Amino acid sequence: MLKICKYCFKIISFTLFFALPCSWGANNIITDQAGRQVILPKQPMRVVSLAPSITEIVFALGQGNFLKGVTLFSDFPPEAKKISKVGSYVHLNIEKIMFLKPDVCIAIKDGNPKAAINRLEELGIPVFAANPKNIETLIEAIIQIGKILSAEAEGEILTAEMRNRVQRVVSLSSKADNRPGVFFQIGIAPIVSAGTKTFVNELIKLAGGENLTKGMVTYPRYSREQVLNLAPDIIIVTSMTRNTIFEQVKKEWESWPHLPAARNHQIFLVNSDLFDRPAPRLIDGLELLFKIIHPALNN
Repeated sequence: MLKICKYCFKIISFTLFFALPCSWGANNIITDQAGRQVILPKQPMRVVSLAPSITEIVFALGQGNFLKGVTLFSDFPPEAKKISKVGSYVHLNIEKIMFLKPDVCIAIKDGNPKAAINRLEELGIPVFAANPKNIETLIEAIIQIGKILSAEAEGEILTAEMRNRVQRVVSLSSKADNRPGVFFQIGIAPIVSAGTKTFVNELIKLAGGENLTKGMVTYPRYSREQVLNLAPDIIIVTSMTRNTIFEQVKKEWESWPHLPAARNHQIFLVNSDLFDRPAPRLIDGLELLFKIIHPALNN
């Protein structure tokens, strides 16, 4: 009996010796932007995006065909609208995600609920968390997602182009002889703007403007009187609300003739998606801001 056990033990050991390395070899261990080590398959074929910005990144890398699920408001590019929805990024439908059998979910750290991410991992779904805080960490996120999806070359090309476009704006804006004061209005009721630790502040600065609401509060609130006292040279209004309220807000600011932005016809309406989604289109937002802030340097 003892001899049989020894023999069985050898067979089991032999099997594990050859089987385990193959299993390990089929996976990658990667540290995500939340600082967690995540074990991912080398070539995931079924991917679920847990935020509209992640969806945009995956498509920008040319890997949209791997997306089996995306969150609500994943509307760019248009092909994203056709993909199964798994709830909003703050209210994820765990059952729907599990039904789609993803090889990996790609999350956004500051947005997706931690409890939902933990639950997915408990159910055996690996989750990579991106955490872009500025353009540089956005570029890092794109490169990492490119590696996850075996699109390293695409990631390098995309991020190199992004860097070149940023550098062009910085180079041109350095020629400006002034930095106009900008009030960037995010919310309409109440009036909300952007503090220092936001993409908006970084984009305004790179575009050669001065963010009049920079400070420690990430998204400060203002009364109309406070905005008038700031006397912005430029007012930029953006909101997720897609209706005539945009034009109404613009007309309200234009009704104050002593406001520099109104007096000089420097009140603009812009697409919020170019500024509040940490995705490659942020560079489109930067270039748009530069055209608004320094139109004479765009020739």
